[in-house]
Amino acid sequence: MHDRAAHAYRRLTAAGRRRVESWAAHPHILDLLTALGAFALMSLDIPGLAAADNSLNGWAATVVLAAGSATLLLRRTAPWVPYAVALFLLGWLHELTLAQFALYSLGRYRGRRAGVAGVVLYVVAAFVFFQLPGWPAHRGDTVGDFLSLVVPIGVLAAGVGIAANRQDLVRALQTQRAETAVLQAVHAERSEVAGDVHDFVGRELTLLCVRSDVLARRARTAGDEAYAGQFEDLGDTARRAHTLLNEIIVQRAKDSTPTPGLDALPALAEQSERAGTPVLLDIDEVAERLSPLRQAAVYRVAQECLTNAAKHAPGEKVQVRITVATGIARVEVTNPLPAVEPTRAPVSTGTGTAGMAERVRSVGGTFAAGPRDGVYEVVAELPAGRGL
Repeated sequence: MHDRAAHAYRRLTAAGRRRVESWAAHPHILDLLTALGAFALMSLDIPGLAAADNSLNGWAATVVLAAGSATLLLRRTAPWVPYAVALFLLGWLHELTLAQFALYSLGRYRGRRAGVAGVVLYVVAAFVFFQLPGWPAHRGDTVGDFLSLVVPIGVLAAGVGIAANRQDLVRALQTQRAETAVLQAVHAERSEVAGDVHDFVGRELTLLCVRSDVLARRARTAGDEAYAGQFEDLGDTARRAHTLLNEIIVQRAKDSTPTPGLDALPALAEQSERAGTPVLLDIDEVAERLSPLRQAAVYRVAQECLTNAAKHAPGEKVQVRITVATGIARVEVTNPLPAVEPTRAPVSTGTGTAGMAERVRSVGGTFAAGPRDGVYEVVAELPAGRGL
């Protein structure tokens, strides 16, 4: 009984830990927690602020500090905004807490140069404010006190942010290397499968050619020219199939190149337009920071969608939209359904959509395709990776 209870407790604890880690991994939740933490620290100064500045009562000081803390929600996309607000609060209320969070954000999300520039400007601005009347004694009454208190706060905050930025870069590099290794392994496995197909299928085609020639000679010896011609045609078909197999597998293996990324999409769209399919391409700038493996998946989805549109809805405009938000890369491809069905069915193996879904799901994404409100829509979503 005791063992079952302990096992249940460990299972619940592990589930709770996974939920907490899942929430903490979401960037918006981390930013909200950071803003709340900064506000909690600054709220300790509210009584002193209200006493030092007659223009602020307790409620007004609370609103001002809450507004300043809220700017930390922009610390990833626009870290200069909380930094500018922090300097403003430093000059007005001599508040140092928000400056620490802002300097950390600069170093973390904009790198070493931005962090160093932020520290220099912070020290200069703080020294100017120190020279003005009204600088509180508890923030440093003499120049020595000022240098030993205000300056180390900014340097330490920016330094920790820069160190975290370097760790992010190292983790991103490790992730990219791991994804590249996976991609290379997939290419190697496909090449091995292609080699097996070439060996086994090529052997059977060769036997078919030889057997057809033998039967053609026997039929001609027996005086049956009709059957002899049919056997020769069968042998020629087998030879053409063998030649095509060599071109597809052997030659492609020799000239194998990595799957293109997002930078190749404009050329793909131009090629489709020349073939009669207008393309409206909309790519988020942030998407260019996706890893090569994810860019390859996005490219293949767009390529297959344009191919399908040319087959099933020739001449219709195709809209390709690629966005990155909240850690998710989204590929959305739409085209109007043709008003009249094509008189001749397009040549299709029916595996293109399944191939797109397989590639997207192989990188942890989701895939959906089908008609909706008069258009055919393909939506693929995949994890964008760290820092996106």
